[in-house]
Amino acid sequence: MAHDLLIRRATIIDGSGGAPFVADVAIDGERIVAIGDLDSEVATAGEVVEAEGLTLTPGFIDVHTHDDTNVIRTPTMLPKLSQGVTTVVVGNCGISAAPVCLDAEVPDPMNLLGDVEDFVYPTFAAYAQAVDEARPAVNVAALVGHTSLRSQVMDDFSRAASDGEVALMRDALEKALAQGAIGLSSGLAYRNAFQAPASEMAPLVAAVGSAGGIYTTHLRDEFAGQAAAMDEAFATAERGRAALVISHLKCAGAGNWGQAPRALGQLEQAARGQRVNCDCYPYTAGSSTLDLGQVTDEIAITITWSRPHPEQARRPLEDIASDWGLSLVETARRLQPAGAVYHNMSEDDMRQVLAHPLTMVGSDGLPNDPHPHPRLWGAFPRVLAHYSRDLALMPLPEAVRKMTRLSAATFGLVDRGEIRPGAYADLVLFDLERLEDAADYDTPIAPTRGIARVVVNGVTSYVDGVARDQRAGRMLRRSVRLSCSPELLSPHHEETSP
Repeated sequence: MAHDLLIRRATIIDGSGGAPFVADVAIDGERIVAIGDLDSEVATAGEVVEAEGLTLTPGFIDVHTHDDTNVIRTPTMLPKLSQGVTTVVVGNCGISAAPVCLDAEVPDPMNLLGDVEDFVYPTFAAYAQAVDEARPAVNVAALVGHTSLRSQVMDDFSRAASDGEVALMRDALEKALAQGAIGLSSGLAYRNAFQAPASEMAPLVAAVGSAGGIYTTHLRDEFAGQAAAMDEAFATAERGRAALVISHLKCAGAGNWGQAPRALGQLEQAARGQRVNCDCYPYTAGSSTLDLGQVTDEIAITITWSRPHPEQARRPLEDIASDWGLSLVETARRLQPAGAVYHNMSEDDMRQVLAHPLTMVGSDGLPNDPHPHPRLWGAFPRVLAHYSRDLALMPLPEAVRKMTRLSAATFGLVDRGEIRPGAYADLVLFDLERLEDAADYDTPIAPTRGIARVVVNGVTSYVDGVARDQRAGRMLRRSVRLSCSPELLSPHHEETSP
């Protein structure tokens, strides 16, 4: 039988957490059809890739992105494709492009996704159709954002939603879930969602649980109040009978450093009774809109963009304040709306979270930032090359599991995140010795070194630094029901579909 693509003698890390092995991989259409010694089939294969000395893994699944509008507006998705990402989960932190229509100023932090003309999807079905028509280079799975739901029914974010407004939000969410959304996200730390009490979230998360979806949350407090915020998230998900992911788990703020053991202990305790995971990016700085509540002289803060003062981009907030003769807070207020990078985490805390068996990898990159955090282009190779290969923080198969099989199982992405017969051929081939994240804070827009080939749904989409014209990504609509029971505690759990 002639195969469309045959990858020969690759060192395979299959996503399960098991040991690497050398084998050939055959692909027909969009699926893997055979793994083993396939020398007898070389002559008839449509394309043969000699991969001896190279490492083959499942395509990386970026579980925490803000690529909602970019998969439509910039479907080449080079920041993700170039680092081996083949699937993105959008709609995180309470902000999503759908179901939303706006005709005025975009509320913070929805402005991270684009301008008013980018919010033109009144239903999730309309958004999914736009993704299908754009045919992005990567697959897309989408959450519905709580703040985005608020933007459609409330004219004042500085209060709790009324019962009637909650009912309208729940109706919109249920329709989106029926149209293929994978769940709900919240960003309760942001000012336009902070006033939403647990009683506002409960009916929405219950709708997610009823549909078998997932609830992800940017905690109400990632600083001194983190413990209580985590307990709130666990309780909300448990009452709603929904699987939970804590977004970008971190111990933020100098006064909170050293708290990773406590936070991970809470996570483990909750995971004994409910389905709980978290994601993490491999950096000690965060990035978002410029938030007065995070402005302090205890950490370094760099401005990445400012609408009223664009000339101040790429400068430390401290230097701008000195030039203007103002306090840090007054300077930040004058710069708003703006974006910033906050160096607010400790390396030791971040490493502990990243290495934990319940943790997935997510970039949390901001593709519309003109001077983005380097995680947008470099998060996944940084885990593999710097933290696994160089520092031995975790074995390479475990690092791969965190960005493939665990992610697929957690979010219900069936037949993704694995190298096995029958799985979709989302694959990354790289030179482990040369692999390096080239992006840094000074030069954040830089493709990964050492990525030889990326295959999406069986189509070769990126080769040696060059994206191919044919884009093969698709919208991944929810097709399974997730359990809320604690099923993912083992790093080598054998479940292949939730």
